[in-house]
Amino acid sequence: MSVAINGTDGITYNDGSLQPSAPVGKNKIINGDMRVDQRDGTATINATGVTYNVDRWLGRGVGSAGVFTLAQDTTSPANFTNSLKATVTTADSSIASGSSYRIQQMVEGYNMADLNWGTSDAQSVSLSFWVRSSQTGTFGGSVGNGDFNRFNVFSYTISSANTWEYKTVTIAGDTSGTWVTNNTLGLRLNFSLGAGSTLLASAGSWGASTKEGVTGQTNVIATNSATFYVTGVQLEANTTATPFEYLQYGQQYANCQRYYQTLMDCNQSYVNTGQHVGGRCQFNTEMRANPTITSSVLESGNVNNSYVYHKQSSNSFGYYHSASAAGNFYWYAVFTMSSEL
Repeated sequence: MSVAINGTDGITYNDGSLQPSAPVGKNKIINGDMRVDQRDGTATINATGVTYNVDRWLGRGVGSAGVFTLAQDTTSPANFTNSLKATVTTADSSIASGSSYRIQQMVEGYNMADLNWGTSDAQSVSLSFWVRSSQTGTFGGSVGNGDFNRFNVFSYTISSANTWEYKTVTIAGDTSGTWVTNNTLGLRLNFSLGAGSTLLASAGSWGASTKEGVTGQTNVIATNSATFYVTGVQLEANTTATPFEYLQYGQQYANCQRYYQTLMDCNQSYVNTGQHVGGRCQFNTEMRANPTITSSVLESGNVNNSYVYHKQSSNSFGYYHSASAAGNFYWYAVFTMSSEL
């Protein structure tokens, strides 16, 4: 069989069939297959603040009400090895009108700039994903902008409990509102696990009010021990979903390190009392912005473990601390850098 390769259209076979080309980097979602998990643990979501779990994915909930956990899981559909699992540990069967429980990814403005949202050239997008839940019925979610004043609700149906199902949703591009195209928050993707009445709306249209789910949706948070799994999440500029974009693990890992990474540094020398000792750490990958840095000392001797950070950038940082007495000085520490949106 002969083929003709066109960089724009794709591959045309001699029988006339076409295999469309798929641009590298088509997926606006990072770590959509949930393989990268630098934090490596279970996150308890019991407050309205942001709590990250597998890389780039976070949970938000309600204080003093329902509680759920997030963790990487090996339960997955064919061609995937991991998923993100939510488990309800405290049910909220009467959700307050303005309360919301959700799984979310925040997309950097640079990564969705080509969608042209907020202009007359706005492109439609296709959202595709694999989902599994102990609950069935209509489920919802939304996409929104960084300013929290443009939202579009989507819905999908889970037909069989504890069974992987593939879902696709088409979302029209937004011709209004402010959609940033720099290194700040460009787009929010929400999977609702439960929402109050004022945060629900019909699917399929843009509006200025904050919306997290679809009217009449199944609220996973309402049932204790209920589970919700998701993987293979892809958001692309297209009106038809295409196969998931599998990246090599190293490339996906580096993409995640733009927002969160760790490194180890050490120092050993003979010093005088109060003498400053320090160094400079180069990040594994340039980060989105100057990160928040925390440290965990693994082992130390004759050292004041209070760090002073200086000359910090998105590529590196300097630090120093002082000796507590004259003599042999040593320390080993892990630094954690976060530049999440």
